[in-house]
Amino acid sequence: MTPAFSVATELRFDPATGLLPAIIQDADTGQVLMLGYMNAEAWDLTQRDGRVTFFSRSKNRLWVKGESSGNFLTVRSVHVDCDADTLLIRATPAGPTCHRGTVSCFEQPEQAHAPAAPIGFLADLERLIVERHQFPERAPTSYTVSLFKKGMPKIAQKVGEEAVETVIDAVGGNREGLPGEVADLLYHLLVLLVAAGVPMSEVIDVLQERHRLPNTRHLTEGK
Repeated sequence: MTPAFSVATELRFDPATGLLPAIIQDADTGQVLMLGYMNAEAWDLTQRDGRVTFFSRSKNRLWVKGESSGNFLTVRSVHVDCDADTLLIRATPAGPTCHRGTVSCFEQPEQAHAPAAPIGFLADLERLIVERHQFPERAPTSYTVSLFKKGMPKIAQKVGEEAVETVIDAVGGNREGLPGEVADLLYHLLVLLVAAGVPMSEVIDVLQERHRLPNTRHLTEGK
C-alpha cells in the first residue's frame, strides 16, 4: 500500500523504550492539541493511513487516536526536530482531542472557551460557519443559516455592502468604527468562501505562494 506521506529523515527512537514523543498541533489554528508517543510500528501506520497512531504506554498496545470516540487526527504535515528524536505533527481534528471534551489536552474544561490566537480564532469561526452550512437544523434561527438559505447572490451582496462600508470608514478616518466594519467584512467573506466550497487554507496557500515568487511579491508586500 502506498504511504499517505513519508519523511526523508531516519527517526531516532529511544534505545531503552523504543519510543519517541509526537506533539500534535491543529494545522489550521496552530493550537497544541496533545502529546503522545510512537514506536516504529505506530509511526509506520501513521504514515500509511494518514491518521495519527500512538503506542499507548498505559494500555501497552498500538492506539489509533479516535478509535473509540471517532475524533481522529488526520495528518496534514510532519516535521522532524533537529535531533530526529521528536515529531511535530500538524493535523486536522475530527472533534475534541481530549477525552474530557476539550479541544486540547492542555486546557482545563473551564478554559475551553478561552480566547484563541488571532489566526486560530478565524479558523474556529470558519469551522462554525461550515457547521452552520452542513447542519442548519442545529441552529435554525442563526443569522449564518439565514444567509445560506438566501443563497450566493445575497451573500455576495452582503460582502459588497460591508466592503463599501469599510472603505467609507477608512477614507473618512473613522478609526473607532473601522475594526467593526472589517470584522463584518471578514465574517461575510468567510461565509462566501464556505458557500463556494473554498476553504480559507486555499486562500492562505495563494498568499504564501505569491510571497515566495519574486514576480508577485509586490502583491503581498506591506500587507
